[in-house]
Amino acid sequence: MKAWLALEDGLVFEGEGFGAEGETSGEVVFNTALSGYQEILTDPSYKGQIVTMTYPLIGNYGINREDAESLKPWVEGFIVRELSPVVSNYRAEESLEAYLKRHGKIGIQEIDTRKLVNHLRDHGAKKGILSTVDGDPKRLVKKAQNSPSLVGVDLVKEVTCSKAYRFEEDLPEGFEWGSPNPALRRLRIAALDCGIKFNILRKLKQHGFDATVFPASSPAAEILRDKPDGLFLSNGPGDPAAVQYVVRTVRELIGKIPIFGICLGHQMLGQALGGTTSKLKFGHRGGNHPVMDLATRRIEITSQNHGFVVDIESLPQGEVEATHLNLNDKTLEGLAHKKHRLFSVQYHPENSPGPHDSDYLFSRFREMIEHA
Repeated sequence: MKAWLALEDGLVFEGEGFGAEGETSGEVVFNTALSGYQEILTDPSYKGQIVTMTYPLIGNYGINREDAESLKPWVEGFIVRELSPVVSNYRAEESLEAYLKRHGKIGIQEIDTRKLVNHLRDHGAKKGILSTVDGDPKRLVKKAQNSPSLVGVDLVKEVTCSKAYRFEEDLPEGFEWGSPNPALRRLRIAALDCGIKFNILRKLKQHGFDATVFPASSPAAEILRDKPDGLFLSNGPGDPAAVQYVVRTVRELIGKIPIFGICLGHQMLGQALGGTTSKLKFGHRGGNHPVMDLATRRIEITSQNHGFVVDIESLPQGEVEATHLNLNDKTLEGLAHKKHRLFSVQYHPENSPGPHDSDYLFSRFREMIEHA
């Protein structure tokens, strides 16, 4: 079947559709990872976005339950240069096309993804329409222009859990992630779910944490009633400035409990400390972003997925210190407070592209709690 992609600034592509039929809108972005398309599809942080993969061949190793980051795909649409007609991996349970079709997600292939990515890099992420039912370029561009923006929109409420739960997972034999170290004393933490990924919860479990996951709207008093040893702030989608109810909760918990934040959690913490956030031109999405730990001067190869950043100059001087820096564009990648027990990073240490470069952050969280 034919499919069309139209951007709000008038650029239109015609290609071949796969997965579901229909029409969808979202912010068109790109990810430079060479693999991990299933993790990308199921990351709740991609809610509201149509994702373009820069690697030309996608789908060759299929889909399996173990690599999912949530129970379903959250992307609004999926763009690839070529969908592999062959699925060849002993772990594969179904094809990428069958998976997207089963979940009602639209894909498009056989378009010039290099041209599209260069356009997004030069002109910034754009609102777009992906359709298999409307082939009129002018009408599609108009639809893209009239589609909702991510700025000022609370998408966290669409991906968070509906009630608190204890994270438990029966992992298959030989599955490394999440296997707890029996030598570690178990610590109880509260995880605020703004779109939390399974692998974050697995890494927390591996490092000796028993997590109770709370909805993003949970008030501080409810979290404290559970008497956790620490608080984890998760990743999530959309504009961090639009989720002020989470910021208020975090602000009330600062100084009362050790806090560790990742991605959107980092942005929540930055705002709770008095900082502001702003939108990047085209965001950081991929598995090879170099980040410097400013204390050790070591370079970490990191996995990233964010379109907004905490503004370094907005943080209270003398109270909050920058701990990590992106070497590509010098944006803030980590912060810590000089008095309170808290820290956060903008990137995803649980994705481990290094593969172990950033694992120390989970150990740091544990040490912060134990040496309080």
